[in-house]
Amino acid sequence: MTNQIPLAHGREYLAIPGPSVMPDAVLQAMHRPSPNIYDGELIEMMPALTHDLKCVAGTQHNVAIYIANGHGTWEAALSNVIAPGETVLAPASGRFTHGWAEMAEGIGAKVELIDFGMSSPWDLERIAEALRADSSHKIKAVLAVHVDTSTSIRNDIPALRALLDDLDHPALLMADCIASMGCDRFEMDAWGVDVTVTACQKGLMTPAGTCFVFFNDKAQAKRATMPRVSQYWDWQPRANPELFYQYFNGTAPTHHLYGLRAALDLIHGEGLEQVWARHEHLAKAIWAACDIWAQGGALHFNVTDPAVRSHAVTALRLTEGRGTPLRNYTETQLGLTLGIGLGMEDWDGCFRLGHMGHVNAQMVMAMLGGVETAMAALDIPRGKGALEAAAAALAT
Repeated sequence: MTNQIPLAHGREYLAIPGPSVMPDAVLQAMHRPSPNIYDGELIEMMPALTHDLKCVAGTQHNVAIYIANGHGTWEAALSNVIAPGETVLAPASGRFTHGWAEMAEGIGAKVELIDFGMSSPWDLERIAEALRADSSHKIKAVLAVHVDTSTSIRNDIPALRALLDDLDHPALLMADCIASMGCDRFEMDAWGVDVTVTACQKGLMTPAGTCFVFFNDKAQAKRATMPRVSQYWDWQPRANPELFYQYFNGTAPTHHLYGLRAALDLIHGEGLEQVWARHEHLAKAIWAACDIWAQGGALHFNVTDPAVRSHAVTALRLTEGRGTPLRNYTETQLGLTLGIGLGMEDWDGCFRLGHMGHVNAQMVMAMLGGVETAMAALDIPRGKGALEAAAAALAT
């Protein structure tokens, strides 16, 4: 490393795959005194806010809001439809399916886990085998992670729905869209998803602390058969409140709601189709740069097939454990924070680029420039012309 002069002073860039960059409009909306929680604008804005949330999820059914993180929304969804002793199927292509499965075990469910490793999407035939073997329909739900943030794998939710339909299997299709909603195309109703979970801190561009469960009539019918659901996790009063406090089982997350309102205004102002297109175009520019760097032999994509990569996060590997030194350099020397190799056995050899939510072309080029600088400073072998390749991809 030849340059020891820190160049990190100035506005930092958090390029991890969530929490994502907070738009100024969101921060400004939250910078206000506490509102009245019994009357006035906070109460009046809720119908439009829930409507616009459902539009982002692609559903005309129900949404329940919780004061929690993504792990909370896992438990909320499970608690409404899975009773102790019932079975769920969990096809895993990364750390977060394992986490959701562990949550299911924690509420007393039995889990059938199919592990596809950390670099491969689902093998639908292996899932079909498990469902065919379940002739008595003990499996009550399939826990399907759309985009696994740890691996950057994007799984095929419509194909899984088609598989369930072809086999005439009644299991609920439950989709984790925490990393994908507002980034990768997702259409709950059109894709036949019964329960969708997400959180606010990634594509929804709001500070972490609120999460959402969307559910359709089939899921609600299963909820009606449950022997008990805890008062806090019960989605019925949250989705159909008679009084304002029932949206949240108590005091509202006031400032998060103002921030979320501003974030939804940004999404719908841009247009959801354009939001998805922007993320796809920016991702392809990032991949173009990584393809060039990979020519040096030290950098590799965690997911080799672009067709199953997320448009919100890119997981990468560096030989000889260089991932951690690279991240340390970009953060301390450049003010650029990259994602850790979450859930990977070779933790120090991995890093992730977050490109979700409030990001544009010049931000992506800055992130890539930071990575290029770190690779040069650390003498990491790489192909030449990566930034030019990214620029060319953005220009097309």
